[in-house]
Parts: sequence; C-alpha cells; structure tokens
Amino acid sequence: MATEILSLETLLDRLPRHARLFGLDLGTKTIGIAMSDVERRIASPLETIRREKFSIDVQKLGALATAHDIFALVIGLPLNMDGTEGPRSQATRGFVRNLSTYVALPVIFQDERLSTAAVTRTLIEQDASRAKRAQVVDKMAAAYILQSALDRMERLSREKSPPPMGEEL
Repeated sequence: MATEILSLETLLDRLPRHARLFGLDLGTKTIGIAMSDVERRIASPLETIRREKFSIDVQKLGALATAHDIFALVIGLPLNMDGTEGPRSQATRGFVRNLSTYVALPVIFQDERLSTAAVTRTLIEQDASRAKRAQVVDKMAAAYILQSALDRMERLSREKSPPPMGEEL
C-alpha cells in the first residue's frame, strides 16, 4: 500500500464523478478534518482528532475516510511566508510518508499559509468565545484548506472545457 502524492491536475483527471475529498489541517496536538460535498463545491468542517499516537490517529482518520467514502486527501502544507518549506512542512511530508502503512488514498498538498489566522479572525468577528474558537478552529482551518483546493479545481475545470459559444460563465 502506498500513498500517492498527486498534483491537483492529476487528481482532477482521476476523480470519479461524485467522489468526496477530505481536507486535513495537521497540527501538533490535533488534526482538523473537513469534507467536500459530492459535487466538490463546498467544504464543511467535520471533526477534530486529538493527537495521541500516530498509529491511533491514522486509524481514526482511515475509519472516517472509509465511513464517508473518501477518494483523496487534501493536506495543508505549512509553507513559510516566503514560500519555502521549513520544519513544519517537513513534518507534514513525514506524516504523509508514514500514512501509507494505514491509508491508501491519493494525497495533494495545498498551501495553507494564513488559514488558521483567517479562520480565527472570522471567529473573532463573529464574537466567538476563546473556548469556542479553540474547539472549532482546526476543523474550520481544514475546511478553509479544502475550499481553496476546490476553488482551484473549479478554475482548472473551466479552463479545460470553456462553455459553448453564446453561454455565459
């Protein structure tokens, strides 16, 4: 069993019609999980796994992926602000390398710079308490990451097959 790391374009070419995707925000203490709808237009926060031991964490992840019939994982890649990869990016890549022992799903990486900050800012604007923010920020960050990938997929699909003449975008 091997986890295959794909480009977004390659994933698009392989996606079955109503395949769902998971978005993951990998933190040191938690894993935020979001799920797409079957049309892959909307990412919704699903769950937060409190990190225990790698094998336990990925077994939980695998069970959720199986239960929701997930085709692939969109994993947030924590790049530095200048676009380079640092220790957190390397830890994410290590997680994916080790994942293949437990879960055989294709993976794409999605730039996650500022995802948690954007979600936190939105929650503060909604006057969510600190306790409420702590409870939901990881799965909402996963939804933010997944939605970014879904939006990119939509743009790529439109570029590949423009609408027929006379139809509006």
